[in-house]
Amino acid sequence: MTNLQRRTFIKSSLAVGVAGLAAAAGLLKPTQVLAAEWPKGAFDAKSVEDSLKSLFGNSGSSTSASVKIKASPQAENAATVPITVSTDMPNVEAVSIFVEKNDFPLVCNATMSGAEGYLHARMKMRQTSDVVAVVKSGGKLYTAKHNIKVTVGGCGG
Repeated sequence: MTNLQRRTFIKSSLAVGVAGLAAAAGLLKPTQVLAAEWPKGAFDAKSVEDSLKSLFGNSGSSTSASVKIKASPQAENAATVPITVSTDMPNVEAVSIFVEKNDFPLVCNATMSGAEGYLHARMKMRQTSDVVAVVKSGGKLYTAKHNIKVTVGGCGG
């Protein structure tokens, strides 16, 4: 083990130890340490509209050519369908991906501040469906749709 590796190990050990002591003393709650607030209602919703209402407070959106979806029109392995959503809009606050015919349509939601409107993910699809990308920019919701045909191995069998 080199000096650099030893120093990194010691620094990491000290950081974990301090965080553990702070959590044990009640100064840090696990939710403060691990993640932001989980939008459970949005992920449990059974429709795109209900999920949008839970995430953003309303489901009113407009179609925009500025929201671009890059995905194959056919998914041979529905367990891992790659998708990229991008936009050149300013002030992007969130990017979300929905699969309309999944039991729970919200696939992912990324909130951002001062970042480029770009999201790449892999999703699981139940069956052939429209995929909806939603971008929140300037307090408004903009959408785009892309149909993906599932051939074999969807999560519905």
